[in-house]
Amino acid sequence: MNIWEYHSIFFLVGLALFPRITLLFFASTPFGWLAWIGWVIAPHLLVAVLSLPFWDSNPVLVIIAWFFALAGTGGEGRLAASRR
Repeated sequence: MNIWEYHSIFFLVGLALFPRITLLFFASTPFGWLAWIGWVIAPHLLVAVLSLPFWDSNPVLVIIAWFFALAGTGGEGRLAASRR
């Protein structure tokens, strides 16, 4: 499975920077209840989990997705805690 056969660079940048909006309007995979929970709580982590089937063809992109997931989720948590 090659990620470039299914998605463009604009979609990948959108997932990295604006995961909720991109997944809401441009995801072609139907969401189940678990994906909706991920979309609400940790959208960066949801993107990283959805990238796992592409590990064989593009491991670098999967690693980048996991980096964004850990950095994005942690950064959002610190920002929310500092605004209290």
